[in-house]
Amino acid sequence: MINVRQSLRRNSKTEGINIAPLIDLVFLLLIFFMVTTSFVKETGIDVQRPTASTAAIKEKGNVLIGVDSNGRIFLERKQIDVRSVRAHIERCLAENLEAAVVIVADKNSHTGVVIQVMDQCRLAGAKNVSIAASRPAGQG
Repeated sequence: MINVRQSLRRNSKTEGINIAPLIDLVFLLLIFFMVTTSFVKETGIDVQRPTASTAAIKEKGNVLIGVDSNGRIFLERKQIDVRSVRAHIERCLAENLEAAVVIVADKNSHTGVVIQVMDQCRLAGAKNVSIAASRPAGQG
């Protein structure tokens, strides 16, 4: 006579799930998304942009510099002096040589401060320096 209990015990090997490939896959996905993600650096202030009917949408603005209506300059949510703009832009360009600089100036900001910031960006070696503007209501 066949002993059912003994045959079940012999054939019942505990099968486990190997999660090592799953962990490898998760880490590969994490590395992929970290490498391909573009981090946006914000100016740290809210400004009212001037309007321009020729304003074009720019896909990437890697370095954003804010100038408020009082002439204060902001980079990466920190207030900086106009004399330190060049050093900060040089540091950003060292990380990414093709970085574009976008100056986000308030429509009531002083033109002299914006020109000084633009000049410091160009002295730092930035090839693509632009000023942010909004399109008038009703356009694109």
